[in-house]
Amino acid sequence: MSFHYGEEQITFERVKRLHAKGKVLIKVHPDCRVIVSSPEDACNEEVLSAVKKRGRWIHEQLRDFRKKLEFISPRRYVSGESHYYLGKQYVLKVVETSEQVESVKLLRGKLEVSVRTKGADRVRDLLTEWYKSRAKEIFYRRLDALLEQALWVEVRPSLRILTMQTQWGSCSPKGRITLNPQLVKAPRECIDYVILHELCHIAEHNHSERFYRLMSQVMPKWERTKESLDGMANLIFSA
Repeated sequence: MSFHYGEEQITFERVKRLHAKGKVLIKVHPDCRVIVSSPEDACNEEVLSAVKKRGRWIHEQLRDFRKKLEFISPRRYVSGESHYYLGKQYVLKVVETSEQVESVKLLRGKLEVSVRTKGADRVRDLLTEWYKSRAKEIFYRRLDALLEQALWVEVRPSLRILTMQTQWGSCSPKGRITLNPQLVKAPRECIDYVILHELCHIAEHNHSERFYRLMSQVMPKWERTKESLDGMANLIFSA
C-alpha cells in the first residue's frame, strides 16, 4: 500500500495481527522499510487513514535513515577497514601466506585474515564463515543461559542460524527460533535481547500487551537495548 506526503510517494507493507485489538502500529526500519501492523478486522481504508495521520513522522524517519545510509561506504575487504564483533570494532588485517590453511583469527585487537591469494571475494567468504561459526557457538550458549529466565518454555527450542537481509531473528508457530549470524557483530546485551524477544514469542506469538509485559519482566530496559541495536543496523548489515 502507499500514500503521498508532499511530493513523495511512501510505500508500506501491512501486516495483520491475529486476534489483536487497538491501534495501528507503525515501524520504520533502518533500511527504510515501513511496516504497518494492524488488527486483522481493520479494513484497508482504516489502516491507510491511520498511516496518513503519521505521515510527517514517517517522512522524517525515512529522511534520517537515508542520511545515515549516504555515509556508509561499501566494504572492500582490505587491510585497515573496521569490522564489528560483539559490539567492538576491529581493524582488518589481510595477510598473504603460502601455507595451505587459510584462516581468520582475533589477534591483539585486529581481525587477521590469512589467504593464499589476496582478493576481496575470498576475504569476504572467509569472514562470513568465521562469523557464522562464532555466531553458532555464542547463540547456543546464550540461549541455554537465558532459558533459565524463560520459565514458560518447557522444551528447549530448536535453533537455526540463517542469514537474513533485514531481520535479527524470528520464531515459528511451532517454536523454532531463527537467528541472523550478523547479530554476532552486536554487543552481547543486544544478542540477549533478540533471543529473549523470540523466547517471548513462544508464549505469545503476536506483539500483544501480554507479550510486552513478559518482555519487560525478563529484560526491564529492553527498549533502550532495542534502540541501541536499531542504531547499529545500517553499519552491521552493510558489512
